[in-house]
Amino acid sequence: MMQERGVFVDHSSINRWAMRFLPLLEKIFRQHKRPVGRSWRMDETYIKVKGAWKYLYRAVDKEGKTVDFLLTAKRDKAAAMRFFAQALRDNDVPEKVTIDKSGANKAAIDQIIDDKKIPIAVRQVKYLNNIVEQDHRVVKRITKPMLGFQSFRSAKNVLADIELMHTIRKNQLNLKGSDALSFAEQFYALAGKIRSA
Repeated sequence: MMQERGVFVDHSSINRWAMRFLPLLEKIFRQHKRPVGRSWRMDETYIKVKGAWKYLYRAVDKEGKTVDFLLTAKRDKAAAMRFFAQALRDNDVPEKVTIDKSGANKAAIDQIIDDKKIPIAVRQVKYLNNIVEQDHRVVKRITKPMLGFQSFRSAKNVLADIELMHTIRKNQLNLKGSDALSFAEQFYALAGKIRSA
């Protein structure tokens, strides 16, 4: 885009800009995200970082709207608890959470229910998680040609941007007049908020 306008920028400069501004965009987007439904589907998928598999926890509501996401180094109870704590902090408490047969996810959600005394029905039904499994495809389609990431930090930032773009495409950005805006116009409106942040 910049080259078309006669501006030549090295790819490393673009990478530095991305690493600097992507976390800001994610932070601003979280403040302007539309509320999601009360029935969540949660699952994790694998992402390669420095030749090792890491875990991207993701949740969507029953309509396919993105609830939250988190990249972790391990797939255990502590990682699942961090994901659920983040999702509950940024969204309303769900009525139901559907998870796969992972014992770590079940133990984490059970502990959160006990600690916070919140009534959440937990279901472990594999076919109900098809929505989130299909939603993983968007992330996988973009990350597969990348052949993995070289650092956990860059993986976290780039995955946050992929999720951000995917969530905007799902019309989850809640800015004044955003319903009438195209995808690009919504992104520019969000990027314009960086100056005021």
